[in-house]
Amino acid sequence: MSNSVLPAGLPEKVGVLGGGRMGAGIAHAFLVSGAEVVVIERDEASAQSARERVESSAAKSIERGAADGNLDEMVSRLSVSLDYAEFGDRQLVVEAVPEDWDLKIAALRGVEERLAPGAVLASNTSSLSVSGLAEKLVRPQDFLGLHFFNPVPASTLIEVVIGKQTRPELIEQTRGWVQGLGKTAVVVNDAPGFASSRLGVAIALEAMRMVEEGVASPEDIDHAMVLGYKHPTGPLRTTDIVGLDVRLGIAEYLHETLGERFAPPQILRDKVANGELGRKTGKGFFDWS
Repeated sequence: MSNSVLPAGLPEKVGVLGGGRMGAGIAHAFLVSGAEVVVIERDEASAQSARERVESSAAKSIERGAADGNLDEMVSRLSVSLDYAEFGDRQLVVEAVPEDWDLKIAALRGVEERLAPGAVLASNTSSLSVSGLAEKLVRPQDFLGLHFFNPVPASTLIEVVIGKQTRPELIEQTRGWVQGLGKTAVVVNDAPGFASSRLGVAIALEAMRMVEEGVASPEDIDHAMVLGYKHPTGPLRTTDIVGLDVRLGIAEYLHETLGERFAPPQILRDKVANGELGRKTGKGFFDWS
């Protein structure tokens, strides 16, 4: 049992499906807040990488003074596994697999059938329909969206997405969880792209069109938004950090659901086809090498 003190209302036992950059960040957020966290991955290599990500992130938070506590105690509350049965005693499980509809459905169903009655299942989707995902589940009333932002440890925002069948009392309960993580909740009703992705992608796509049309360089476009509108990071650098492939997937979904104003520019399609995915590949709209 942990000797840490949980903030009021925060679940004691939390699960995360997927230990990539986002999943590890979500695990980190609950871990440093005092919860016991299990991360489930698809194979041993991925599980080891997930553990290393979370432990490294926790160590950095303690070094910076952003988190209190002892690293050994913190790590003792982290487990990483390949077995979905580990979710059986969790009060909350957050799914954080890639933004693919069929993959999300399979993952969520696999988690749901292991959950105890009353346990909450959440998706970290940044754009897919929460109500649509819920329709594929047995207990849609216990499901909602918890959209964390990258990088999770530094971000202070979590978008809480309410599906058509989400039970109303979950809204206030989730606000309490977000507050317990030291973050701020923005509550939105399910709609394509929610609030954050819809606005963020709209700005980013227009910035790409401006590069495509030779209006200005990526550097100057980003400087205009950072210096003129006080954005902490410009839309093109943010795209590089998020991943051009991720942005393309969201744009294609928004184009399909909301119309031509979200049509992905050719420059985005070309860069993704050429493997220029942003920071993770060393090149996107900027050189990260």
